[in-house]
Amino acid sequence: QVQLVESGGGLVQAGGSLRLSCAASGRTFSRYTMGWFRQAPGKEREFVAAISKDGGNTYHADSVLGRFTISRDNAKSTVYLQMNSLKPEDTAVYYCAATPYSIGVGIHAYVHWGQGTQVTVSS
Repeated sequence: QVQLVESGGGLVQAGGSLRLSCAASGRTFSRYTMGWFRQAPGKEREFVAAISKDGGNTYHADSVLGRFTISRDNAKSTVYLQMNSLKPEDTAVYYCAATPYSIGVGIHAYVHWGQGTQVTVSS
C-alpha cells in the first residue's frame, strides 16, 4: 500500500509560481509511475502531468506545457510539480496519484491517490 501526501498549495497572483510536493510512504515508490491531476469546482478531474518510474520520461497536458514541470526524487520518495506563469484557470485542487503501469495510461489506472492540495490563482 502506498500513501501519498501533497503539500505546497496556496494562493498566488497570476504570473506567479508554486511548487507542489507529494511524499509517498513505503519503499516501493520507484515501482510506480506518478501523475498529477487537478479538479476545478464543477468540473471533472483532469490529467496534468506524469513521470515514468525512473524519471526518464515525462508527459504534460497541452494546457500546462511549457509552464509546469513534473519531476521526481526516488531517493526521497517524492514527486514534484513546478508551476510557473500561473493563470486563474489553473485554480483547482491538485492531486498526486500512482499507477503500477507505464506512463501514458488513463486516469482509471491510477490506484493510489493523495487527499489533494488547493491552488488558487488570483487575477
